[in-house]
Amino acid sequence: MQRRLLWILLFGLLLAFAFFVLREGGGTVGDLTRQEFMPLAVKIAIAVFGGALVLALFRERISKAILAALLWTAIALGLLVGYAYRHEVRDVGDRVLAELMPGRAATSGRTVNIARSRGGEFAVNAQINGAFVSMVLDSGASAVVLTHDAAKAAGLPLAFLDYSVSVDTANGRARAAPVTLDRLSVGGIVERSVPALIAQPGQLKTSLLGMSFLNRLERWEVRGDRLMMRGYP
Repeated sequence: MQRRLLWILLFGLLLAFAFFVLREGGGTVGDLTRQEFMPLAVKIAIAVFGGALVLALFRERISKAILAALLWTAIALGLLVGYAYRHEVRDVGDRVLAELMPGRAATSGRTVNIARSRGGEFAVNAQINGAFVSMVLDSGASAVVLTHDAAKAAGLPLAFLDYSVSVDTANGRARAAPVTLDRLSVGGIVERSVPALIAQPGQLKTSLLGMSFLNRLERWEVRGDRLMMRGYP
């Protein structure tokens, strides 16, 4: 009889939780639909019942088994909620990492935020054709400008470059070769066919995120120590 009551208690807890969340969420849990949520809840319920049954069979005192079963139920429901709201948890984690690691982009929807580095500039961790490239925001640069090493990492055809464009750098005037980047992404913002320049070897220390990328955004601005960029839908 006691074991039967334990099963009824656990099953009632899970049903109450599922009913409450579905009612409050308008038929959804996080980004899960009702049809997606229920099979997941059933699987978790089976796991909880299995653990409770083992505890009830091998523990002499049923009260300890009930307490342990309730603990397993709480853990299972916590895992379920964490899975349902995993995207929100990921966004919070991105924001924390962006504060601790300047240059790392925190993405929320179509908006990307980057914290100012200790040197005062905005370092940007970008991807060019799938390769990770460290860049610095430079609104004074008319185009994205890559160092020779960054261009090599991105797999650009260095053997066929024509250094026909004159550019101003921190080291003075230099020559650069025009190219088109297949894909340039910063956080969740992705732009394709982006005009860029490749500086001659040794002429540029850091790649520059210039206006040929920034002009493609819906908007971008600097708010205190944060760079905010918003891409088009």
